[in-house]
Amino acid sequence: MELTAAIEQFVDAAKVERNYSAQTIRAYSTDLHEFVEWACSEGETTTDGLALDLYRDWLWSLSKRGLAQSTIARRSATLRSWSRWLWREGATATDTAARLRSPKTGQHLPTVVPQEVLRSLFRTLADAASDGDPIAVRDRAIVELLYAAGLRVSELCGLDRGDIDLDRLTVRVTGKGAKQRVVPFGVPAQSAIVDYLRMSREELRARRDPPTEDGALFLGARGGRLSARSAYSVISRMLSELPSASGVGPHTLRHSAATHLLDGGADLRSVQEMLGHSSLGTTQIYTHVSTERLRESYRLAHPRA
Repeated sequence: MELTAAIEQFVDAAKVERNYSAQTIRAYSTDLHEFVEWACSEGETTTDGLALDLYRDWLWSLSKRGLAQSTIARRSATLRSWSRWLWREGATATDTAARLRSPKTGQHLPTVVPQEVLRSLFRTLADAASDGDPIAVRDRAIVELLYAAGLRVSELCGLDRGDIDLDRLTVRVTGKGAKQRVVPFGVPAQSAIVDYLRMSREELRARRDPPTEDGALFLGARGGRLSARSAYSVISRMLSELPSASGVGPHTLRHSAATHLLDGGADLRSVQEMLGHSSLGTTQIYTHVSTERLRESYRLAHPRA
């Protein structure tokens, strides 16, 4: 089988059989097309030429290019998934990447924005929205909900109006693997969302030509569903202007929400449910953040530190 055709069939299977998110599908496709381009340059154009050494040589070439270990680990995982599928489909005689190992990645603690800095951000957003500008009102609601519910940007952009329960202060979220969870949020987020629905959403929808209704909660500047790329751009720009938070991305709001919950006494299992982590070990990284913050405070404040 031609390698390019094998990629297309694998991606189609991932969409239909496993219901992977659009973001995961794009990552698979990008990684595999880059691998196939490299393999073709090495003279391998069909699945008959796939071998463990070929995969290892590609990962080694990525390492020499200076790619981060986390990036190489992700691409290694992509190769293993593809190889396993090829074997099951009979395109290869064996699972050629079964013994492919990912490089060990160093554990980096998530960046967390201090609560006082976030309070300043929320005041700034409220001031900007006070004149009724529809984009400013929307952006305030976006940031309030992202932080209040600890959402991923992709999850926020996928929300429909029916997913928000403003009376019970909950939002129904579809996360990775199409798994759904119900997450609470607070009164400030409720107020921001109410203002957005009352003052801005209809005006944004009217900008679409012709104005149509697809049920999306958050709309872009042209009236369609807000894209993850647009949301990333908007939120990154806001956060880059914060003191002590330069260079952080939108996921920092999720990191901050989790850490602040633990700092405030929430139990780890509750935070795991809120974030939609399948493994408690993933959530435990935030306990390390809290511990490190405690140590830093101790070093700075205790006379015998």
